[in-house]
Amino acid sequence: MKTKFSKLALIAAIGLAAAGTSYAHEDYSEAGTYHWLSHVSESKSAPTANQQASFGYAATKNADREITLASGSKYLNVTRLETVKINVGGKSVVWTFDTLGTAPFPLSKIVPGADGITVYVTENPSYQGN
Repeated sequence: MKTKFSKLALIAAIGLAAAGTSYAHEDYSEAGTYHWLSHVSESKSAPTANQQASFGYAATKNADREITLASGSKYLNVTRLETVKINVGGKSVVWTFDTLGTAPFPLSKIVPGADGITVYVTENPSYQGN
């Protein structure tokens, strides 16, 4: 009985030691501090810069639609995750509205000089619950 318990205790100790040191190990180059957080941040599942952009990102694919905003335009309506070619003030950009939520924001955040135009983002129906 004592031998079984000793073996189980040894297996448990080895398992805990391996699990604990896989992310938090001492690094003498950092004055002996634990830097497990850097291991987590280096994970392949970390979000990309595009995924972290608040208003979306410049697209490399073809636009779903094209919108030309005349001078005096006050708003632009788009759908979240939609890719749109926007023509405004002699400038043109193809933009994917991969936004963090659906809060309105100034178009000037993505097209410099497009002052006074508010972008309204609606949720993509493909991602709404039934």
